[in-house]
Amino acid sequence: MKINSSSYSRQWFTDLGQVRRDVLAGIVVALALIPEAIGFSIIAGVDPRVGLYASVAIAITISLIGGRPGMISAATAAVAVLVGPLVRDHGVEYLFAATILMGLIQIAAGVLRLDLLMQFVSRSVITGFVNALAILIFLAQLPQLTNVGWETYAMVAGGLAIIYLFPRLTKAVPSPLVAILVLSALSIGLGLPVHTVGDMGKLPAGLPSLAWPNVPLTLDTLRIILPYSLTMAAVGLLESLLTAQIIDDMTATDSDKRQECAGQGGANIVSALFGGMGGCAMIGQSVINVSSGGRTRLSTLTAGAFLLFLLAVLGPWVGRVPMPALVAVMIMVSIGTFSWNSIPNIRRHPATSSIVMIVTVLVVVATRDLAQGVLAGVLLSGIFFAGKVRRMFAVERAISADGERATYRVTGQIFFASVDRFTRALQAEAEGEAPHVTIDVSAAHFWDISAVGALDKIVARLRRDGREVDVIGYNRASADIVDRFALHDKTGVEIGAVPH
Repeated sequence: MKINSSSYSRQWFTDLGQVRRDVLAGIVVALALIPEAIGFSIIAGVDPRVGLYASVAIAITISLIGGRPGMISAATAAVAVLVGPLVRDHGVEYLFAATILMGLIQIAAGVLRLDLLMQFVSRSVITGFVNALAILIFLAQLPQLTNVGWETYAMVAGGLAIIYLFPRLTKAVPSPLVAILVLSALSIGLGLPVHTVGDMGKLPAGLPSLAWPNVPLTLDTLRIILPYSLTMAAVGLLESLLTAQIIDDMTATDSDKRQECAGQGGANIVSALFGGMGGCAMIGQSVINVSSGGRTRLSTLTAGAFLLFLLAVLGPWVGRVPMPALVAVMIMVSIGTFSWNSIPNIRRHPATSSIVMIVTVLVVVATRDLAQGVLAGVLLSGIFFAGKVRRMFAVERAISADGERATYRVTGQIFFASVDRFTRALQAEAEGEAPHVTIDVSAAHFWDISAVGALDKIVARLRRDGREVDVIGYNRASADIVDRFALHDKTGVEIGAVPH
């Protein structure tokens, strides 16, 4: 996980125009982080400052050591929903201890290259994840749109109009920032009866302080926090790596997923030491950042630093920002996040891919748990893939002119899902009359002990009936696994040999 100094510096500064875009994008993100962090604190059952301080610490730290420039990490709902029972039963200090252990686990995951597991997440699962998250972002705004006056709806509509129309005038300033400033001025100036950020919870005053969690360093403490830490670490890494992949696609750039794993761990440790909860990458805020022009680490650092400035210096004014302005921004994020092409692609893509995407969306939306949805999608993808490979299998039978030898030419992949077809195709010969049987596997591949066991069963049955059996044509990998695990005679033949 060594960082190249020249490439690292380019991840901070490219040109003055990009610096301006990064700073303005970071300011927009900082404003959008406040109600989210307060809401996540309520979910976790802790004081609002725990979520707000976490967002500051994680954003600043990940900008320094993360692997995906321009991606925003902070306190998230995915982690907050996991820690409620821990806080309720043992207190907030145990939450801080669990978050430190969460960070250590994530650093270990980076060292062990667990980021490579992302290779098993199909494009259909990622599309389902994105669509489900877009739906959840929109649903999260509904409480701010129910039992409210017409002023709220008018401000949300006005905010969306500014967001989508202002770029036609100029793109020098991010339109979401313009919407927030204009609607805040109208709300404060006219005294409109709308909900404000301050209504979400009391904003902290002052700066966070560094402190070690006040818990006993015993095995009992480890026993309490370890299950939570493992779950938090897994969910945090899953959401962060998926979000990194999405931002990679949006910006047509690559990121260091291994470094991101370790960076998330370091950021969570720093968060806990400054009195914050655990967190991970946030696709909503990351999309806001990228859509507003943020591309480098500077945008992420600006988001964290400006959030700290808002809390420490401008707290009373921030509390007066109208929620409809932020709701408009999040609706824009929801619309921009959803993969609209996936709807017509349901009919154009293979049925199995569409089913995986739809199931991922349904599970995430139903459970409000991104990890469960992705897990369901990955498992379903694996089942469909195994079924597809299982069908890529054939056995051809040929009898010599004198009827003395039957040759079976096996083509395809032999593994746990195809051994049944393999066995049934060859067992018919047990009732035949050819005294010599040749099984030619030069066009086949044995993948696992299930395949070897099926071959053992076939050879044993034929030999019990007095047949002479030869198995020829193993490729090198198949020969290795047969030599190690087969019960019948070992390959004993030249690799790739074919009958004369």
